[in-house]
Amino acid sequence: MTSTPALTWPQPLTVEPISRTTLALFAGASGDHNPIHIDLDDARAAGLDDVFAHGMLSMAYLGRLLTDWVPQERLRSFRVRFAAITPIHARPTCTAEVVSVADGLAVLELRVTLEDGTVTLLGEAIAETA
Repeated sequence: MTSTPALTWPQPLTVEPISRTTLALFAGASGDHNPIHIDLDDARAAGLDDVFAHGMLSMAYLGRLLTDWVPQERLRSFRVRFAAITPIHARPTCTAEVVSVADGLAVLELRVTLEDGTVTLLGEAIAETA
């Protein structure tokens, strides 16, 4: 028999709009200097209107959501699938829903959504409940 301990639900995390400064700082911190994320001319040469966020930046925001909920040492897995790009000036909202709890482990469904409803990342995390 599996008991479900009392859990607080992860609260959504809405970040500030993605700025060029955020992209430049993330490029420096991550070592990902792909010009399509920071150079307007490269983005336009690729047929885009403007630069867009690194997918790993959105994953990092999901990581913040998770570690605001449980300490990092309680995370057992964290994976995502990139579904769409995050354009400059977009304001991502990260959500996590606990979909099951068994044997002291919570399975969470993860999502990053833009204000227009576009889902940019889908994923799953597993965390110890206590």
